[in-house]
Amino acid sequence: MRLRRRKCMPSCASNRRVDEDELYWDGKKHDEDSAWSHNSAHVISQLAQCFANAMVGPRTWIGGIFSRSGNKRFGSGKFLDYTLSPIQEQRLQTLQERLGLPFDETRLDHQEALRTLWDTAFPNVKLKGLISEQWKDMGWQGANPSTDFRGCGFISLENLLFFAKTYRVPFHRLLFKQGGKRAAWEYPFAVAGINVTFMLIHMLDLYSAKPKCLPGLNFVKILGEDEEAFDVLYCIAFAMLDAQWLAMRASYMEFNEVLQVTRTQLERELSLEDVHRMQDLPAYNLLYQ
Repeated sequence: MRLRRRKCMPSCASNRRVDEDELYWDGKKHDEDSAWSHNSAHVISQLAQCFANAMVGPRTWIGGIFSRSGNKRFGSGKFLDYTLSPIQEQRLQTLQERLGLPFDETRLDHQEALRTLWDTAFPNVKLKGLISEQWKDMGWQGANPSTDFRGCGFISLENLLFFAKTYRVPFHRLLFKQGGKRAAWEYPFAVAGINVTFMLIHMLDLYSAKPKCLPGLNFVKILGEDEEAFDVLYCIAFAMLDAQWLAMRASYMEFNEVLQVTRTQLERELSLEDVHRMQDLPAYNLLYQ
């Protein structure tokens, strides 16, 4: 199957046009009917592994995805220099400490967070254990979701849990793939969520002492006013990813392209002069559709 060129972002987002070459990948042909000849359970397992490699694969592979959106992409073309306010510096440091915390399956609070995620996602289904085939229903690679956190650590679980608790309707819409014309082979929800966390960390340049890109600078300003800014941005980004997925009529092989287009649009929206809160982002409305 050859995907047709699409010229517009989803109308439910910011309705801004993007370059055609951002939404067109040259000459790819995929035969979805013959690509996978095994049963659906095997397909989902293979697909989840493909997405997980985006986080735990070689650094050169990861760089290949994100180097197309460098720090100089938005703004004056120069690295930005600015002074953080005390509250901005404090909250950025707190966020960076969260980034450095690995998921530890032996910690009771981490175990409890994982159970809470399940209970929020499937309130009427009893979880049999922290290691269970049930986790595959949420889009984890296997029976033990802790193995999927090695790419982003505990914050990726915190992001999913925040999404589930704060925006339950869009969370379940994405989890159960509701709305729109869906592909034969959809992205696995949980592993895609970890990829969103990973993308945001790099897009905002959060491993630096202070971000040196315009979207990162504006994010830090918002963070100074709202300590939950990163978690809210995660929810917006995940909802935008799903909207892009539908607009591009994507399937499993196009996940990286959809993630890249999502990043590009988020960078643009975070570079707007009139964005002072996460609620000011045009894509914020996706959480209420």
